[in-house]
Amino acid sequence: MDAFDRSWGGLVLPPANDYEGGPKPFFPDVPEQREDGWWFMAGDQRTSVPFAFYLGPGGEFCLLGNGRSVALHASVVGWVESQALAQHARLWSRRVVRLHGADVDALDLSGFEPVPEVRGLADTWWRGTDSLIEIHRGEHELFAAPGRRLHHRSRTALVYEGLDRWGLAGRPCRGAPVGGVRNIATGP
Repeated sequence: MDAFDRSWGGLVLPPANDYEGGPKPFFPDVPEQREDGWWFMAGDQRTSVPFAFYLGPGGEFCLLGNGRSVALHASVVGWVESQALAQHARLWSRRVVRLHGADVDALDLSGFEPVPEVRGLADTWWRGTDSLIEIHRGEHELFAAPGRRLHHRSRTALVYEGLDRWGLAGRPCRGAPVGGVRNIATGP
């Protein structure tokens, strides 16, 4: 909990594409003992939602509600990377398509590879030749129960189309903005 507070405490990210914007500020709250270990709240929700954002005993970034939990990302770093990638993709894509429910399940991900930096579990990112796909299944998994019909928007995907090499990987390429783009890892 102290490590989370030192690294992330007070950080306010832009609103997330799902989960009614995600947590507003990151700050740890009083730890809670559950049967599988210690959990603590990662920060307050932006809106009134039937779940909270928690860090699980293994550091997973989770939704907790309805007496259940669902790990969205393997770590808070994965959540932050996912939000940064969403901002980047929104800025550089030529078109964004939002899908819900059965349309999410019907997505053909052949030819795409997972984006490992987001450490996705219930929420994942996929990279193709000219597009990125952001998939959110956490709320659906949290509230799913046999015989229970969930709102079709509990599964969401955003398809960011028309990305060039810079848009896909954040590396400079021909056509990058004037003045040059510097990638810390690879230089100008």
